[in-house]
Amino acid sequence: MAHAPYDQVAPRYDAAMRPLDRWFLSRWRAEALSLLPENSRILEVGAGTGLNFRFYPPGSRGVASEFSREMLKLASLKSRPESLSLVQADAETLPFVDAAFDAGLGTLTFCTIPSPAKAFREFHRVVKPGGRLVLLEHVRPSGLLGPVFDLFNVLTTRLGDHINRRTALYAGDAGWTVERVERRFLGIFNLIVCRA
Repeated sequence: MAHAPYDQVAPRYDAAMRPLDRWFLSRWRAEALSLLPENSRILEVGAGTGLNFRFYPPGSRGVASEFSREMLKLASLKSRPESLSLVQADAETLPFVDAAFDAGLGTLTFCTIPSPAKAFREFHRVVKPGGRLVLLEHVRPSGLLGPVFDLFNVLTTRLGDHINRRTALYAGDAGWTVERVERRFLGIFNLIVCRA
């Protein structure tokens, strides 16, 4: 399976992310989740080990989904909103009815999904019309760095990580209205806000 490497890295994932979280990611995670509506039913895709749980808005309920069984096991050990369920699911074929959620969330997720186009269409299906999607993703930067990322992508895809994705473009192609894209750290990271 495409996500099998994440079962293997799960025990080391939090330790590997800790320096980045201390440096900037925790602050950016908090900002991204602050853009989700309070008291709403949220679907997080690619919840990993649950590093976002502490930033969920008040009154959040819904589902944190993750493909990797081992990542999900670690997420289950973290404190999370009482009404947030953990579900093992593939982002390309979500097991939820249409318009089941008020909002969607993904952080550092769409770089690992084999078909981001399919995942965005599924997200669009399960988030109600007018609902919000908030993403914090690393992407292909513009300018001179873009071709460099294309080159290194040949190597990183072997590890299941696509570093040259054009995530906002994929979201728009799948029917989302891209309302805002904030480029950070030379454009390598994007905070993306969309409307269904």
